[in-house]
Amino acid sequence: MFVRKRLFLLCALCTVLTANGQTDDKKFIVSGNIQSDILIPQDDEKIGTEKTSDDVQTNTYAEVSVMSQHLEAGVRVEYLEHPLPGFEKDFKGWGVPYYYIKGKLKNLEVTAGHFYEQFGSGFILRTYEERSLGIDNSLLGGRILYRPVKGVQLKALSGKQRRYWNHNHAWVSGGDVELNLEQWIAPLQRNDTYLTFGFSFVNKHEKASDDEIFADATHQLNLPENVNAWDVRAHLTRGPLNVMAEYAQKTQDPSFDNGYIYRKGYVTMLTASYSVNGLSLLAQAKRSDNMSYRSRRSMNGISSMINHLPAFTMEHTYTLAALYPYATHPGGEWAYQAELGYTFKRKTVLGGKYGTSVKVNFSHVHAIDRHEHEPIAGVESLRGSDGYGSSFWKWGNEMYYQDLNVQIEKRITRDFKLNLMYMNQFYNKTIVEGEGGMVHSNIFVAEGKYKFNKKMTLRGEAQYLTTHGDQGDWLFGLLELSAAPHWMITVSDEYNCGETGLHYYTGAVTFNTGAHRVQAGYGRTRSGYNCSGGVCRYVPASKGFTLSYNYNF
Repeated sequence: MFVRKRLFLLCALCTVLTANGQTDDKKFIVSGNIQSDILIPQDDEKIGTEKTSDDVQTNTYAEVSVMSQHLEAGVRVEYLEHPLPGFEKDFKGWGVPYYYIKGKLKNLEVTAGHFYEQFGSGFILRTYEERSLGIDNSLLGGRILYRPVKGVQLKALSGKQRRYWNHNHAWVSGGDVELNLEQWIAPLQRNDTYLTFGFSFVNKHEKASDDEIFADATHQLNLPENVNAWDVRAHLTRGPLNVMAEYAQKTQDPSFDNGYIYRKGYVTMLTASYSVNGLSLLAQAKRSDNMSYRSRRSMNGISSMINHLPAFTMEHTYTLAALYPYATHPGGEWAYQAELGYTFKRKTVLGGKYGTSVKVNFSHVHAIDRHEHEPIAGVESLRGSDGYGSSFWKWGNEMYYQDLNVQIEKRITRDFKLNLMYMNQFYNKTIVEGEGGMVHSNIFVAEGKYKFNKKMTLRGEAQYLTTHGDQGDWLFGLLELSAAPHWMITVSDEYNCGETGLHYYTGAVTFNTGAHRVQAGYGRTRSGYNCSGGVCRYVPASKGFTLSYNYNF
């Protein structure tokens, strides 16, 4: 009760500060947000809900920041003393895990406290917050950003990485240089050409500990206390053309992910896009090899990751299309993605009265070639050795993921719009989840949206997934009625018509007014993986009443 009172007082304080900041003479600005997601759980043996002694489970966050011309400060309180399903154990607790103060003077910016940062595509450094996945791997320390001359940006930082309610002992330090050549070369700007080069360096300093040894006490690893990584990149934009190339490398880093081998890590990426007159093209390729980079080498889990390897797969929003999401394989992979989009103009044969948009997306992820070296004498595993060799262009024998999908968007009448999608997917469940083999599925989606008037809109979805693997076929249906600007009512059912025969039904009412959003609902949630950008977290099944409140000021 004491904790809840203090959290309530903090929320009230945020509201008061907001009012004060808005009525001041603009010497400072106060902003922030409150987010609270609540579940009143119910046991349901049919869907396999986990037993809990909590009558109410909640993840609640309150954040406030104060900004002026030269100074900025912020703080966030998190309350997860009785966390939502999937956030138990290490997530449990409450406190102030994030605070910072930032000074700004002309071209210089200095931050002390917690901060987030990303160098390039994040191959050697990306710290960020993603609450739906339980990720907050911010750094606690200091950061400097300096722009000495036009077109040059320098960054330097050092800190310890957050892991739930503590911080890992390793120091993460680094720097980044970014050069925008069009700022110096006038002909580039005149020709609508922008060219950027970047270089980054990151060091992880982690002392060796006694728990990272061979099970056989006769052998002990000589673990490097310093693991260095560097990244070089180039980005060219010329009119509708956009090309980016990036390469990163990491020194020997024996860890939990690679079985404590002494092979270096590498990642190479090339991406290009083109967009003009209703036509869009995208092509991407990435090869990663032993590029997992942690601030604690023996600790599993996504919150110890210093870097990020994006998945070159489409992030689907439709429920059944997202049933089998892909998580980037840390050991290494070849990943490709290509996309073609075209809008047929109005009053043409294929465009019809209102035009037609078609998009085709293809992604493929495959194992890299691996020819293992001999283990060291007296040890069965490859620990302590170079691990394996790998030919750059050669594929391994195993496919991890493949997705071919076609989407059509067509306005049938002025008030009715139809979206159709077909998807053919191969999902290596053993690689992503640990077991299950290859799941091959075909997915069909139809979405319609009818606008009754300026305020009232009805949206419906019908989805069907068919497969001979895993739990078999699935059906999904949804109806959503929105009455702008305040109300939305949603009902849905996800039905396994294959192995289990279970219904996962939900209903929710949402109310929006100003900066406030409240949603109340009831239903079942199936167990599965929640993913974003190739990072996934397992979420157990749940059932009960839900209440969500969001306020931004």
